[in-house]
Amino acid sequence: MQAEPAPTRDAGEAGQAPRPRWKRRLLWAGLGAFAALVIGVLALNLIPQTQQLVHPLGPLSPVESPQFRREIGNLLGPTIVDGNTVADFQNGAEIFPAMLAAIRSAKVSVDMETYIYWSGHVADEFVRALTERARAGVRVHVIADAVGSSKMDEDMVQALRAGGVHFEYFHPLRWYDIDRFNNRTHRKLLIVDGRVAFTGGVGIADEWDGHGDRPDIWRDMQFSVTGPGALQMQAVFEDNWITTTGQALLGAQYYPDVPPAGDVAVQTVASSPEGGSENLQLMYLMAIDGARRTIDLEAAYFVPDHLTMAALRRALARGVRIRLVVPGPYTDSEIIKSASQNSWGEMLKDGAHIYRFQPALFHNKLMIVDGYLTIAGSANFDNRSFSLNDESNVLVFDHAFAAHMTGVVDRDIARSKELSLAQWQHRPWTRRALDWLSALGAAQY
Repeated sequence: MQAEPAPTRDAGEAGQAPRPRWKRRLLWAGLGAFAALVIGVLALNLIPQTQQLVHPLGPLSPVESPQFRREIGNLLGPTIVDGNTVADFQNGAEIFPAMLAAIRSAKVSVDMETYIYWSGHVADEFVRALTERARAGVRVHVIADAVGSSKMDEDMVQALRAGGVHFEYFHPLRWYDIDRFNNRTHRKLLIVDGRVAFTGGVGIADEWDGHGDRPDIWRDMQFSVTGPGALQMQAVFEDNWITTTGQALLGAQYYPDVPPAGDVAVQTVASSPEGGSENLQLMYLMAIDGARRTIDLEAAYFVPDHLTMAALRRALARGVRIRLVVPGPYTDSEIIKSASQNSWGEMLKDGAHIYRFQPALFHNKLMIVDGYLTIAGSANFDNRSFSLNDESNVLVFDHAFAAHMTGVVDRDIARSKELSLAQWQHRPWTRRALDWLSALGAAQY
């Protein structure tokens, strides 16, 4: 007689009763639904916000006119404030000593927000300076972006906190916050005693520690504002401190009565997807449409949308000279560099001058209009800065400072290679194809 086959068992320990099929199906259905939910949320994060600016701004008054100052000073948040001194610092060799000296001089408060805080000797220097002030009784608060600062060792975070620094990550990656993972703070702010503030493009990392003249050291710049204008950057920092901790920082330690420190007018403009996401794009559009003679633009990531490109081409059509400095052979994102190259042809055909910086990885974010308005800060010239990230820029209304910064651009151009229309048109077909494909994802760059 043929033996009957032994009964099969469901997976599990021997001797357990088989799990009913309907329970297994229910479990798999639940897991599938959860996976679909996660994928859906991630997809929604990658879809850019509904664009709030879809029409050209139209004719604007010149940037040097009182009307332009009234419009930009009232439309983009805090008004223009007089009585400041503004200084620039080129590359980490100048930037880090100035920032560290400001921290070490603090009497009552230090507030810092950064996208990149990577472990290394530069980061160690900041830990020592920040904790020394905290132990001396200064109130020290630091926000670091959870994604941008992922290379920050946990030991360093613990050292900051053990030293009395109130340290927080912006939008840490938690499952219940997954809908916000694509919104990062890209701001770079340092405010000391509410009286002096720094902003620009530098990260707290060894990659910036030098003169920006070799491939492994990034080319960048930072600005300081001393005077009443520093309070505007304090308010921008506090916006994300409240978002992160639920705590408001008030009192004379953060908002003192700051006397005039110079004769320069400044304005801080900030943006965030949670409110005023269009501010930075509107700022650039107003500056471009208000140009009458010259625009000098240095852009680490130049991937303009159709509205911004149209504004640049209108400026060229009315005779504005545009000089654009972009990365050359060194980059931290080949896909963004490729997408940027795809857009250069239209500008070259209309008469723009495009220069590719040669000695180092180029990370500048700077615009100078008509030798009067200077704009710098954390915002890149792309959709990520215009729509997805938290950003902050400072506007400086001063002929002498603009002339000084034009000299900085001239020196960068002297270390760059100009690209001709013929060179752009005769790129290999593989290069043209890659540039076109890269540009398809421009909404996320």
